[in-house]
Amino acid sequence: MTGSQTILTDAERERIATAIGRAEAGTTGEIVVLVAASAGLYRSPGLALALALGLALPWPLILLTELNAGEIALAQAGLVLGTLLLSLNPRLRVALTPRRWRRERAHAAARREFFAHGLTGTRGRTGVLIYVALAERYAEIVADKGVRVRVEETQWRAIVSELLAAAGRHALGDGLVTTVERVGAVLATALPGRRSDNELPNRVIVLD
Repeated sequence: MTGSQTILTDAERERIATAIGRAEAGTTGEIVVLVAASAGLYRSPGLALALALGLALPWPLILLTELNAGEIALAQAGLVLGTLLLSLNPRLRVALTPRRWRRERAHAAARREFFAHGLTGTRGRTGVLIYVALAERYAEIVADKGVRVRVEETQWRAIVSELLAAAGRHALGDGLVTTVERVGAVLATALPGRRSDNELPNRVIVLD
């Protein structure tokens, strides 16, 4: 993914923004959608793999070949350099990262974006972030405390599961529209009403 247009088309972003407007019409909640190509750069796993392979290579060469020390050092350097070059590929870097680390990084990124985009600044603390990290295949709904006291975390899980399934089918745009609608329905029940103004813009934030 090299650009925001690859992640979501203009038409998809417009549909999602329209869905946000409709969803917020029956609630005092505020919804923001953010899609990130990746939650992190993951440079460390590639570097660690390169160093591990470089340290391991000399032993089989010593035992199984007649290469001299200089030739072994050259092969060692070539392997390290080649591995580092391969690890420049973002998808490979993510693949080399343990799943637990990826989830932790994406979870932390969702919290960071929640604060960075002003979702804690709404009246009544009713901001809700729908966060997706594509490389990590991760999604989360982060709600401010005005929502958390009225909505159980379990209510978001099924919604997130369906969103991830849609992303897996390459139907992210449709999945986000449905997710916004379902989040809006939950908020309309928990926080019914309508704001006199729109504190947060109805738009999709795309981080590539």
